[in-house]
Amino acid sequence: MNTNTLRKTALNSTCRKYGGRMVDFHGWELPIQFEGITKEHNAVRTGAGIFDVSHMGQIFVSGPDAAAFLDYINANDVKKLENNQGCYSHLPNGRRGIVDDVINFCLDKKSNRYLVIVNATTTLKDYEWMLENSKGFNVKIENKSGDYSMVAIQGPKTISIMKKFEPAILKFGRFSIVESSFNGEKIFVSRTGYTGEDGFEVAAPHKVINEIWEKFFELGKPEGLIPCGLGARDTLRLESGYLLYGNDIDDEHTTYEANYGWVVKLKKDKFIGKEIYEKQKAEGLKIRLIGLVTETGIPREGCKVFYQGKLTGTLQSATFSPTLKKGIGVGYFDMPQLKPGDSLEVEIRGKNIKATVHDLPFYKGGAFGKVYTEN
Repeated sequence: MNTNTLRKTALNSTCRKYGGRMVDFHGWELPIQFEGITKEHNAVRTGAGIFDVSHMGQIFVSGPDAAAFLDYINANDVKKLENNQGCYSHLPNGRRGIVDDVINFCLDKKSNRYLVIVNATTTLKDYEWMLENSKGFNVKIENKSGDYSMVAIQGPKTISIMKKFEPAILKFGRFSIVESSFNGEKIFVSRTGYTGEDGFEVAAPHKVINEIWEKFFELGKPEGLIPCGLGARDTLRLESGYLLYGNDIDDEHTTYEANYGWVVKLKKDKFIGKEIYEKQKAEGLKIRLIGLVTETGIPREGCKVFYQGKLTGTLQSATFSPTLKKGIGVGYFDMPQLKPGDSLEVEIRGKNIKATVHDLPFYKGGAFGKVYTEN
């Protein structure tokens, strides 16, 4: 790893101090693990973990047409968002693919201020896509990703931590946001995450992010908060059926094919690619992202999958599930009619291993159930 060419987050030194084993993640130097992927994974499932997610991007959209513009470029219904509310969505590219999956937040509906959280690998691409499609809309689009860092605290015990850090966010459910301050700097606290558990993410200027990290450790000591890396983040998100852009979704597959049809709101007047989704819904799918489990062997990205001896697809994401104690994976298969329990085979290191179609998500954590709110 040539560390001289990698981008470093403002938390780089802090992650190293806490024992982070650093790797190259799409041009960013980030910790793959601290004390071990399984330990970190289990801590999030049962307690609390903290992640450096400063590579994520922040794009601010404002102006009289902000809501209408975001509604036009998103498959989900952004117009319906009220203050402090957010929604997960896909940005269709109008060519049977997806520009990115994002989270849109309404900061203030009256003053037309919105924040869009985008993926690290697509930040510039998303920003340019927004600019390209903003013609005819009275909007201001600002890519401020270079100004902010982000940390995520995830797990059932993060509620107790957030009560002491920013209790205002606990008045809301999932995909909510509040604007707050820390040591005189404006920060954004959202009830979001990428693990399948309840949790929170904080976007803040670089100058205070290390203090916020340390503050969380101070507040989280009674809850056993531990630092977590990219390895646990990936096993957690895959168990929870969350998509990874560039693997599970990309410019070549639609939201319906990715098994995320709930994101597409066809009742909206218009949005980019709407006619493609209407046609696909009417005609049916030819391929679909499907999950599988293996009792033995650990499947990996790129493994071939067979149904009744015939190649049906390859795995886009795959790993060993610390929660299920099984191999898990997802792939685009040309047998969209496959259902949970159907038998498959996965080629792992030259051998065909028995596998079974499995419902997605593989695991349903706190983010899928009732979310705690303060009255």
